[in-house]
Amino acid sequence: MDLRQLARGTVEWGRIERVIRTLAERHDREFVRVEFLEADNWLSTPCVIDERWFVKIVSRQNALVHALLTTGRNVGAVSSGTEGFFDRFDTPREMVEHEYEATQRMREVGLNAPRPIEAFEVNGLGVLVLEYLPEFESLGAVSDAVVAERAPDLFEMLSLLHDHGLAHGDLRDENILLCDGDLYFIDATSVHENRVAETTAYDLACALAILEPRIGAREAVLAASSVYDTDELLSARRFLDFVRLRPDHEFDSTLLRSELEKAADLSQH
Repeated sequence: MDLRQLARGTVEWGRIERVIRTLAERHDREFVRVEFLEADNWLSTPCVIDERWFVKIVSRQNALVHALLTTGRNVGAVSSGTEGFFDRFDTPREMVEHEYEATQRMREVGLNAPRPIEAFEVNGLGVLVLEYLPEFESLGAVSDAVVAERAPDLFEMLSLLHDHGLAHGDLRDENILLCDGDLYFIDATSVHENRVAETTAYDLACALAILEPRIGAREAVLAASSVYDTDELLSARRFLDFVRLRPDHEFDSTLLRSELEKAADLSQH
């Protein structure tokens, strides 16, 4: 068992059956087909129901791991010279209700995200039901050429999110999906709404960290500069070292910082 499986824990089969029965009853179905997914995540047991719904089952252990991760992220934010801006949730129900609301808000401002169906609690387990996207690839699974082609679209999506005072807060290549030729955001986390400048800079640092190993620092910064101004790009520098310490980002922060500063110099001449 790897670290993520150990941290995620195992939900007893009887409790999972109760979740599935409850979901079937809520949607007037006598039977449903369940497919469990081997997802590389810490915070839920994911499954697909009838190839129609994507379901996350969140346990108390998942909520505890989320709280610990949130504490670590806030410590990282402090080390970057700002106060922590990540919100924590104490219960499985709070976690699924937040993701439901965050996904709905992304859709309301015009972003592609799976349609949220419902969020509820069964026997202490949080249950989130989303539209299932049957044919998708994560950004981490597509070719570098596709990543280069879609990099400007990624920053356009982020800009739309930020223009409405929102942020993703957990941008990774596995949280960006390509489906039917469109990019989708999933798994947004919760950040303080009164810290737009910091959360925007953090999202930008994460996006650049995703792109640098795939298309190079120069092309990543060039794609970002087509949407964000110099001050916004430079503000991402403070979070590069923090993002580099996260286990889901491997990139050259020195190269990115250098390219950001070069772009700033060019804009001034």
